[in-house]
Amino acid sequence: MSEDLSTARITRRLGTAPQLRECTNGETCPDLFELSDGSFAVMGTEATAVLEPSLPSDAGRADYERIVIISRETLIRAKRDIPDA
Repeated sequence: MSEDLSTARITRRLGTAPQLRECTNGETCPDLFELSDGSFAVMGTEATAVLEPSLPSDAGRADYERIVIISRETLIRAKRDIPDA
């Protein structure tokens, strides 16, 4: 599924800002955002080449998709802002 992202905009951050997570050096500052179309954007460390070989056999990745790592702390702090439905 290739989506048209030309109109999507970041509407809010999920979780705590990187500076409040003591990420002040501009490096390894993962973040999660909700977009205007209701989808989510993840900013993290690109790890496709490293992790793709270990994907489960029932997982698939399109050419335009990337595997991105975020820290456990980032996701846990965002949990309160992630909608249930």
